[in-house]
Amino acid sequence: MTLKNYTFLQLCQMLIVPAFFATLKMLLISGILSTIFGFIFGVILVVTEKGGLCENIVVNRILDFLVNTIRSFPFIILLISIIPFRLIMGTSIGETAALVPLTVACSPFMARIFQNSFKEVDPALIEAAQSFGASKVQIIVKVMLKESVPSIISGLCLAIINLLGCTAMAGAVGAGGLGATALTYGYQNFNQEIMYSICVILIILVAIIQYFGDWIYKKLK
Repeated sequence: MTLKNYTFLQLCQMLIVPAFFATLKMLLISGILSTIFGFIFGVILVVTEKGGLCENIVVNRILDFLVNTIRSFPFIILLISIIPFRLIMGTSIGETAALVPLTVACSPFMARIFQNSFKEVDPALIEAAQSFGASKVQIIVKVMLKESVPSIISGLCLAIINLLGCTAMAGAVGAGGLGATALTYGYQNFNQEIMYSICVILIILVAIIQYFGDWIYKKLK
């Protein structure tokens, strides 16, 4: 594509706007999926630890090892190494295929957020719930989760911002979105308007996410 024949407004309509919505799609879907998986893994890590509600050291250590292993991979390496698994989405390129590595990369981070937030809950509250005959599910949902919501919101805010950075990085290997547009039509075509415009958009998105994260945290605290 020859960009010199187009005005900046036309380039925005053709390139930046579609890339913006592609990034939002990746961020929203992978964010929801990784939050769900992170919650499940976080609960398992907490309840199976020594002294937990369902103490199981073997399960705890295996899951802890898997979480640490995935978190130790730089995202770009993880992105490339699991290309075959991206085919479960029917394609290995585009924002749809990127959902797999984005979810895999973010889920362990989310798991640690939930785990650490649950650990901050006063053990006396859990003991009190047990003394009143509350089931394990009730303790997890009505005590641990309820009491740790502000901490979870704060952690999820940081995780979503980190995930946004990963969506931009995924553009380097054909994932689409703002990262791919900045690299292909900005950097490689020496078009600074596109490249720096996308940088500004990403900065604004981070600021918006952080603002609403702080606002929700203050409301729930």
